[in-house]
Amino acid sequence: MERTLIRDAEEKVSELISLRGFVHTVRNQKAVQFIILRDHTGLIQVVAERSEANSGINELIAGLTRESAIQVTGIVVSNPNVKLGQLEVQVQTLSIESLSDATLPIDLFGKTETDVDKRLDWRFLDLRQPKNQLIFRIQTTVEMAMREFWIANGFVEIHTPKIMGSPSEGGAELFTLEYFGQTASLAQSPQFYKQMAMAAGLERVFEIGPAFRADPSFTPRHSTEFTSVDMEMSWIESHHDIMEFEEAWLCYMLETVKEKHGKGIGETFGVEVVVPSIPFPKVTMEEAQKILKHKGYVPPVETKKGDIDPQGERLLCEYAKEKFGHEFIFITDYPVEVRPFYHMRKEDEPQLTKSFDLLWKWMEITTGAQREHRYDMLVKQATEKGVSLESIQFYLDFFKYGCPPHGGFGFGLARLLAAMLNQKSIRDVVFLHRGPNRLIP
Repeated sequence: MERTLIRDAEEKVSELISLRGFVHTVRNQKAVQFIILRDHTGLIQVVAERSEANSGINELIAGLTRESAIQVTGIVVSNPNVKLGQLEVQVQTLSIESLSDATLPIDLFGKTETDVDKRLDWRFLDLRQPKNQLIFRIQTTVEMAMREFWIANGFVEIHTPKIMGSPSEGGAELFTLEYFGQTASLAQSPQFYKQMAMAAGLERVFEIGPAFRADPSFTPRHSTEFTSVDMEMSWIESHHDIMEFEEAWLCYMLETVKEKHGKGIGETFGVEVVVPSIPFPKVTMEEAQKILKHKGYVPPVETKKGDIDPQGERLLCEYAKEKFGHEFIFITDYPVEVRPFYHMRKEDEPQLTKSFDLLWKWMEITTGAQREHRYDMLVKQATEKGVSLESIQFYLDFFKYGCPPHGGFGFGLARLLAAMLNQKSIRDVVFLHRGPNRLIP
């Protein structure tokens, strides 16, 4: 018999249906047995009367444990006394596909909050929670909407190598590996290859793929492997063109998510999905520092000159909300000292770059810039930064034979989801977290 999903059972009252799912709870009473069955669409009550005719089924149910995988066939009956949709299924057949151990290693649906590391140890069980499953349905919609907007605006998708002969962002946070007698590294971003696509004349490209950072941080916003979302586009006038595109792209994505999941996000996470107004607020790095100083903020640890620490980002987001009624704010014009050699510098203020970060709610989610596309300037800026020209010669070659002005941005998908759903840590919104002390499962 064809399977019926629990969400569709209400349409089949008085019909015989087949359900498949996990045992959420079992109640064995003298006259009747109850199973709350769960699949990825919801919960439903399954009932079996104790009788000689049902003795085989009664014995199976008596031996059931929570989270066992079972199949049930039965008649859908309307019952106003049942809290779960005023429906129940009267069992006709039941089969146990996989019996769960009686003692669960984590508390899936109780009131006890299991330690995050314990939950990550048993992530496959943790992911059975409807809250966690919703996260990945939202993630699917997020990526679908991003691709829709890109494709509608003439972008093509590329897949760049993740094993590289030289670092794409610098060597401080680099994973290296032996590669047939050579030393290779895992890609920190697709940056060099996005720019190769610009030199190739593809003009507009995007990629959603893995990236790797040998970062020893244990913060809620860092991981050693993450999903990077990147785009690059040609024939721009300045980094403001990139920001303008990102504003429209994010609004389309958020509108799509709100339409499809807004109710569920509100009920599950207590968050309203807000589609922001355009344009987003923008302040230069110099202005941002003045705002923080006016708020009396002094970073607890020394930060690079012209950069902002996490608490500073949070305060700037509060400023955007207070002054502009906006969840987003761009910080622009970062100093040369804190930006890579390939960021274009401002003609009238060469100590500053045509770059930006986008902050949302409390943290930075995007870094972007106009890139330097002139060969001689790239050589000059790389030399000033102490970058070995030999190690990046393949990259410099991209700009020897004509390259249009271009720019783009990148961000970690998990940060966007954490901000959207007001989750404290990106560990809660990724399928499996990778950090300095976590390689399994």
